[in-house]
Amino acid sequence: MDLARLRTLRELSLRKTMASVAEALLISPSAVSQQIALLEDETGIELVERRGRGVRLTPAGERLVEHAGRVIGILEEAKTDLAELKKTVAGELRVAAFPSVAASLIPPTIRAMAARFPDLVTTFEELEPTDSLAALRAWQTDVAIVDDLTTSAGLPEAQVERLHLLDDELHVLLPPDHRLAGEPHVALQDLAAERWALDTTSATYSNVIVDACRDAGFDPIINGRCHSFEVVRAMVEAGCSVSINPGLRGRDYIGTLLLKEIRPAIRRQISVAFRNGERRNPAVAGFVAELQAVAASIGTPMRPTPPPGRTSRPGRIIVLDSLP
Repeated sequence: MDLARLRTLRELSLRKTMASVAEALLISPSAVSQQIALLEDETGIELVERRGRGVRLTPAGERLVEHAGRVIGILEEAKTDLAELKKTVAGELRVAAFPSVAASLIPPTIRAMAARFPDLVTTFEELEPTDSLAALRAWQTDVAIVDDLTTSAGLPEAQVERLHLLDDELHVLLPPDHRLAGEPHVALQDLAAERWALDTTSATYSNVIVDACRDAGFDPIINGRCHSFEVVRAMVEAGCSVSINPGLRGRDYIGTLLLKEIRPAIRRQISVAFRNGERRNPAVAGFVAELQAVAASIGTPMRPTPPPGRTSRPGRIIVLDSLP
């Protein structure tokens, strides 16, 4: 059986629609359909059933996906074994990460990898954590940087290892003339009457914020659903909205805006993920080591904006265990 067709079927079992598989594999939906049809001709049995806009695997399709996963896993393990034996680390290492950590962690790590392994090309793709893990499961990336607010720690269909990199605390983002500008920290309840601008690039991340507000006793009034932090920043800077900002992203330019600690604090754990056994691959091991070094160098929590005429003091940290 053709390996590319098996990969397509496995991807379909994860993504459920021809369109999403086509997007992931960078081919047309008709090409995906053709790959599945050829695989059905090759096996002599129906592998998928169309259900509305999506598809459902038949029992034969599900069984074949199980075998395909083992076959692809063995091939990837063989690649790792050969890479471990090579004297020169070369080829391509694929890395996926989400924007608020990528800007801080990825460039210095890729620079360090280029100096250490000049024959290795490290390529980066910006993906949200759930998409990064899907790409890792589908062997479309080798390393993924994820967090625990927007992803589940359990990955039932893949053997994935995670290593903790650093913790990141979320902060309230306020315009400079806001009524709470002089406060050392802010409770979410203090913002119940405010209008909010949210970065909805990741629906899961924006849902975390909405759920935190609801846990604090109110539904946020959202007047901005933005697909970039630049628009969120502009909304807050103009006094139209408030928002919540990851601490790592606060290291980038925020202009005249104020960052305030949230009490109780909302903290996320950022980790690097890769398939089990692949840390033996010198490229993966080297990237993880360089990434850990970069994370350690910036691991000190970001200081929020102190109120006028005062110096901010750290407060007691409370982790909201109810958040996903």
